Amino acid sequence: MSSFDRRTFMILGAAALAGCGFAPVYGPGGSAENLRGSVAVVGPADRDDFLFGAELEQRLGQPVAQRYTLNYGLSYTTEDVGISTAAAVTRYNLIGTADYVLTDDASGAVLASGQVDGFVGYSATTGSEPFAAAQEDARRRMGVILADKLVTRLSLLNL
Repeated sequence: MSSFDRRTFMILGAAALAGCGFAPVYGPGGSAENLRGSVAVVGPADRDDFLFGAELEQRLGQPVAQRYTLNYGLSYTTEDVGISTAAAVTRYNLIGTADYVLTDDASGAVLASGQVDGFVGYSATTGSEPFAAAQEDARRRMGVILADKLVTRLSLLNL
């Protein structure tokens, strides 16, 4: 009768990853280290761009030795997801996408391009002020989600 031993499995898995050259992205010498302080994020056009750009700069740092330029375009849509028996909307989803292009400043070559997306939900609270606050919070959270996804994708480039 064989018994599954989780410790043995983890040790063998770690040994296999070490043998294939696995290195943590955010560890010393990892690929994310080359992005820190070297990416200029194109300036904001509106409040959503400002929130998203601030989240990117928090993760990538201010461009001290700029080598790359990141251009992006945001798109947000809202959909009704919760409807009461009285046919009133009680919950919304905010769906966001960020199209991006990362270029090398020296050569002008496009190093990466694509799209990241996400969604957040918020309640349709009564009153205009609480509803506006819920919408604003959803937009702020969407900026965090999209920035996290984009930085993760860029960190895997091995620049």
